[in-house]
Amino acid sequence: MGLRSFTLVDVMRRNAAIFPNRTAFVFGDRRISHADYLIRVRRLAAALSKLGIAHGDRIVVVADNCPEFVDLYGAAAWLGAVLVPINWRLSSGEIAYIVADAAPKLVISDTTHHTVFLTARPEFAGIARWIGLGLAAAPFVGLDDCLSGAAAVPPPHDGDGVLVMIHTAAVGGHPRGALVSQSGLLANAMQAIHAWSVRGGDISYAPLPLFHIAGLNLLLTCFCAGAASVVAPRFDAQEAVKLIASERVTLFVEFAPMLGLLLDAAGDGRSLASLRVVSGLDTPDTIARFETTCRDACFYAGFGQTETSGFVTMAPFRDRPGSAGRPVLNVSIAVVDEDDGPVPPGEAGEIVVRGPGVFEGYWNCPDDTATTFRNGWHHTGDNGAFDADGYLWYRGRSPAKELIKPGGENVYPAEVEAALKAHAAIAEAVVFGVPDKEWGEAIKAVCILHAGSVATTEEISAFVAGRTARYKRPKHLVLTTALPRLDDGRIDRGKTKALFA
Repeated sequence: MGLRSFTLVDVMRRNAAIFPNRTAFVFGDRRISHADYLIRVRRLAAALSKLGIAHGDRIVVVADNCPEFVDLYGAAAWLGAVLVPINWRLSSGEIAYIVADAAPKLVISDTTHHTVFLTARPEFAGIARWIGLGLAAAPFVGLDDCLSGAAAVPPPHDGDGVLVMIHTAAVGGHPRGALVSQSGLLANAMQAIHAWSVRGGDISYAPLPLFHIAGLNLLLTCFCAGAASVVAPRFDAQEAVKLIASERVTLFVEFAPMLGLLLDAAGDGRSLASLRVVSGLDTPDTIARFETTCRDACFYAGFGQTETSGFVTMAPFRDRPGSAGRPVLNVSIAVVDEDDGPVPPGEAGEIVVRGPGVFEGYWNCPDDTATTFRNGWHHTGDNGAFDADGYLWYRGRSPAKELIKPGGENVYPAEVEAALKAHAAIAEAVVFGVPDKEWGEAIKAVCILHAGSVATTEEISAFVAGRTARYKRPKHLVLTTALPRLDDGRIDRGKTKALFA
């Protein structure tokens, strides 16, 4: 390894040496110690190396949270390979696009999601290797078969590098692969350890999917601290209450409406008494209810994105209710005007970031990367303002990045509008986000039909759901005969939103 490098492999070796018998991961009734995890990672890295996986090769994985998924992150770090975890909520067409874009050497899928590859098999003809988690139906070879037989463990990849490619929502109609490095993820983990005072005795409840930066962040935060993670395949409120009580869980990261559902299932809240830190995105009412129910716990608010490897601001919500907290350690944040000049406290502008957590760029998108990194800053596309005490206040998205976040997922209007306009009856469509009590934000669409065409909102909604992930389906859909226009004839999006929001 390099003289000054420190990678996830170093963390794995350190943990296995210092507290080998301490639990690292819990999956139902299975417990994996830090020593066991290193053994599992080395074995998987050897098997993948035998299949020809090396530095820079992409590995697509579509699976629920499971031990093998966690092993893959370690093995990818060992080999210097790039894991491409795909959101299984996406449609088969969306998954096919991401797979083609990543050009992987290997695809890994579990039994729940492998049919998407079987039904669209011709689109994946160039993929050399297929591994199934719990299945061995062609073209998949069972993981146990790959792990059987002796294979030499290759030396760990020397130095830092991209660990994961996470495809963000489609700005121009197609998602872009954000390249996130080991050093960025480790820097973010150290920031969270400091902010939440994470110690080896902490235990996290981790149901957020490992294809999401927040799910990966929490896992690495606890791992780097030598703490344990209770990993769930998916979030279930009743099961979550049982796990938090039985495992004495102290940390939880969530997106609305998870916390509200957890509180509903917990009744008087005594089963949640072990919680001390919850963080994520939720409504002030739900946060207040949580801190009233769990009086020894604290909800941390923050701001971040995949491109910054996670949170870049954070603070207890109660310190400045409504804000996104203050900048974390090792991050420089500014709010700038259209010319990238600083703006005074209280004035809104675009949030820009510098620091070790900033991603490496977008896969095969040099122009987008150059635009995002202009003038020595990562331009988040989000607007905000700092107050006199250094708290960041979120002020919505910039016009170039009108992102909608239903339940923590990223949705760009352009991709929903494209799906709507594929319907034979729709001539024009405008999509934007509106406040939603349950999900934080919901998708609203305003459409004009072609002359003489007839369609119901139910029919259109079902059509969109069949072409995209279900969470991208508009919750509110309005049919109208006219929309406000600019002088050049284009739809005035601002006025449309003001009229219909």
